[in-house]
This record gives sequence, C-alpha cells and structure tokens, in this order.
Amino acid sequence: MTRVVVAPDSFKGSLTASEVADALTEGLVAARPHIRVDRCPMADGGEGTLDVLLTARHGRRRRAIAHTPTGDLHEADLGLIDQASTAIVELATIAGLPLVPPAQRRPLELTTFGVGELIHAAIESQVERMILALGGSATIDGGCGLAQALGLKLLDRSGRMLPSPLPPARLGDVARIDANELIARTESVEFTVAVDVLNTLLGENGAARVFGPQKGADAEATALLETNLAHWADVLEHAGGRPLRSEPGTGAAGGAAMPLLAFAPASIVPGVDLVIDAVRLADRIVGADLVITGEGKLDRQSMMGKVVGAVARLGRAAGVRCVAVVGTLGDDCDASAAGLDAVHVLARAGEDLAATIRQTPTRLREIASTILARI
Repeated sequence: MTRVVVAPDSFKGSLTASEVADALTEGLVAARPHIRVDRCPMADGGEGTLDVLLTARHGRRRRAIAHTPTGDLHEADLGLIDQASTAIVELATIAGLPLVPPAQRRPLELTTFGVGELIHAAIESQVERMILALGGSATIDGGCGLAQALGLKLLDRSGRMLPSPLPPARLGDVARIDANELIARTESVEFTVAVDVLNTLLGENGAARVFGPQKGADAEATALLETNLAHWADVLEHAGGRPLRSEPGTGAAGGAAMPLLAFAPASIVPGVDLVIDAVRLADRIVGADLVITGEGKLDRQSMMGKVVGAVARLGRAAGVRCVAVVGTLGDDCDASAAGLDAVHVLARAGEDLAATIRQTPTRLREIASTILARI
C-alpha cells in the first residue's frame, strides 16, 4: 500500500499547518481511497509551533492576558507539557505581525513587552523549563520590552530611569541596566529558544536589514534600528560579560532572545529541529513512498532553518522522494538546490494574491491528486 507523509508548514495569512495537511490529505484520499496518509503538521519556531508541540506532547493550554506590540490587551495561549513542568510560549500569539494592522507597522515604536508578560505568567506556574518559540514577529526591539516585563531596569546617561516599555527608537538612550530582578525571576528556569531563522543580530544578514522592510521599516528607520541594536548589544554584552551578537539565531524575531541569553539560563536551537524531534518525523519518513511538504512562499530563506528545507533533507537521507506544494515562488528560489524532487505552485499567472488565498484549500486538494497520478 502506498504510504505518503504529509508534513507542511502553515500558509501564513491563509491556512494553519493543520489545515494545509487536512486539504492535502483529502486530495490524496479522494484520488486513491486506500492510500495510507501519515498526517504530520509542522512548524519552525514561528506561527503554529505551540499547536504542533502541544499535539505531539499531549499538553494542555492555559490563557493569559498580555499587551500586543501596539499596547492593546490581548488574550493569548500558553502551553504546558511534561506534567506541567515545561511551558511553551509562542511569540507570534502576542507579538506576531498579523496582530498589527498594516498602518501601525512602525518597528521603531513596537515592543516585545507582551512576550515578557507571557513568560512571567508561565514562570508563575512554577515550571522548570520553558520553550520560547521566536518567529513571525512584528518587532525589532532586541528583546528590550520582553526584558522590561521581567524586571529589567534601564537608565540613561544621567542615571534616570527610562520608560517601560522603551520603544526601539530610544534604545540608544540606554547607558546602564539593572538586571537583578530579571535574573532572580528567571534563574530557576531553563530556557530553550526555538528560532525560525539563523540570522545574526547585526549586519547585512541581521535583524534590521533583512527583516526591517518586511515589518514596515523604510531605509531611514532600518538604519536607525541597526545603530540602536548595535548599541543595545554593547550594553547587554558589557553587563552580561560575554559576546552575543554573532551567535546564529540572535537576529530572530528582531533580536528578542538577546536579554535572556545575557542573563538567564538560555540557549538557542533551530525551531524546526525541535519540532522534528517532538513529532518523530525522521522515523515516520523512513519507508514512505513519498513526502509532501509546503509553505506559503518558497524562497532562499526556506532552506535556512525552515520547514521545507528540513523536510527535504530528511527525505534525501531516507532515500524518499520529497515534493513541495507552495503558494508562490520567490525570485531567489532554486528548488533543485533545496533537494526537492518537484515543486507545485498554487498561484496562477496574472492572478492577485487575494484570489490565490481564497482558492488555497481547493487547489491543495487538486494538486495532491495530481501528485499521486505521477507516482
């Protein structure tokens, strides 16, 4: 019997990973009723990571109120696994780009304060470990807001206390920090920071220059963010006593992990690797006839810590063909270099994005049937 592993990421702005997997599975079964489909929704540390991990680890949810990057109160989910000894906090649930209306996407003003509030709520549950999933953020504040919500105090050159949360436009005003409260609050919790990209904090591949324009920053704002993040890194590294800015992954979510890396028991891991282990994807691929993965847009970043690239590598290692179903292709996409056997694109020539999004479930089912016909 043909066995197909369906392991997609979400199609951001359209469908969750679970919904993508459902549509592909429906198409496969409709074309070949006796096919065996192993449905395995995926995530990479960004949107949907909480849901995937809770399902894989049989966890439970609790809700907490926190501030979005624009300062609005919002109810968000936390996860508890391992008999409630480990918490899962997903940045995208409180500071994700979809929570900020396009007209308010001004990263010089937006902060991760709400993420720190969720972390604080999880710590109060007496957890021993925490998975912090970083990805899909609207913010580029170097984790300053997150740290202030956990007790970090910031002072200017005159020794005056700076406001909380401090907007990224004013990171350059920070001259000294008091991390005693943050350290006391986090020292008994082991943090695993799951990132969706491995970019460093600064430079051509850093948080501001690569992701600033995607989050609403123009050239002037991007330059100021880069300058202020460099100053913020200076302050954190001096206070924490070790270099941080060049570590892979420190650029994820606008540098949100930086204060935790400086003052808490924290380490960075690729989010997709953490999810792969949790869902046992490598074992599930072995012996399959085909693997189908996918995401909203396939581009160069897809091969750098994202789901599609990771699933393709597992398929190659197991000697199993791997195809991707994607919404659109980026200009810098090279499917052959990614190790994919084929790429199927939902968008049609001349069609606008809104039309593609409306038709996504139907087209996923149709393409799944087409893929089966070819094997």
